Amino acid sequence: MRILIVRTSAIGDVVFASAFAEALRRAHPQAYIAWLVEPGIDELLQGDPALDEVIVWPKAQWRALWRAGQRLALWRAVRAFRHQLRLRHFDVAYDLQGLAKSGLLAWMSGARRRIGLGSKEGSQWLMHEVVERGGDRRLISSEYRHLAQHLGLPVDGFLPRLHVSAQAEAQWQQRLAGLGLAPGAYVALAPFTTRPQKHWTVAAWRELAQQLLGRGLVPVVLGGPGDVEAAKEIASADPRIVSMAGQTRLPEAVAAIRHAALLVGVDTGLTHMASAVDTPTVALFGSTCPYLDNGRPTGRVLWLAKPCSPCRRRPTCGGSFHCMTDITPQRVIDTAAHLLPERFLVP
Repeated sequence: MRILIVRTSAIGDVVFASAFAEALRRAHPQAYIAWLVEPGIDELLQGDPALDEVIVWPKAQWRALWRAGQRLALWRAVRAFRHQLRLRHFDVAYDLQGLAKSGLLAWMSGARRRIGLGSKEGSQWLMHEVVERGGDRRLISSEYRHLAQHLGLPVDGFLPRLHVSAQAEAQWQQRLAGLGLAPGAYVALAPFTTRPQKHWTVAAWRELAQQLLGRGLVPVVLGGPGDVEAAKEIASADPRIVSMAGQTRLPEAVAAIRHAALLVGVDTGLTHMASAVDTPTVALFGSTCPYLDNGRPTGRVLWLAKPCSPCRRRPTCGGSFHCMTDITPQRVIDTAAHLLPERFLVP
């Protein structure tokens, strides 16, 4: 059996969907399983024992050709990619994204059967079957678990998992040595995401960092290239705070999170990655609440359940975002205290 998973983005959802790939592998141990994903995010999936291949969708190349007005070259690139997909002779394609772009890619694969999860934007017409989104939203990866149950796949232990490559492990250990840090002696902070209503305040992050330092833990701020200045603003509260924003690729970020004593983060991919490597986690949710239970005994979710929350992309608070700002650093540190090793419990 030859199986294609289509979930091209985003980081958090790819992490959540990793549990589906493992369920497929358990149900079909001899199958050929491939995953189609965007460039950059593919690094998260490399080395996953559930997968035989990670196929990178050349999205940036197609977009560049479109913007340059090179329609013929774009058509040739699309046709060549479709040809490469069809050479793999997929029996079934699972579109876990349910959007026009993912549905089109599933269709281009030539899979004899295409199953979409909550397909919309016209992608439903490219599927042989559409499974409505469902499941217990309190659980991490709930919609993918719901699909797995619908397909009769095993769902015991249905949790996202990421695998750290030997290269990423070595790179992070080298960085730790250069910083004078030991594994388990620092807390990873994940303050950044794409929407302001999901952010905590700079003042809150600074206060939390000072409390962590008082317990002998070094705060390490993680983020992407676009987060460098914001990370510097948090780190400027104390010279002992380390900013690694923009300095790690995704595999190394996974290694950094894996060796942290704790991760504190907002609703962002890095926070969900901590759950996937079983690092103790305190997740701060406000305008969104993708789950209340990350499936791990060392996971905690702080969500105040305001009457207006979750508002997702339609805030009604006039920009106060009190669903996040009312979460105090003291509440976070009190929650984290139950997850930290004993030597860090006394300030």
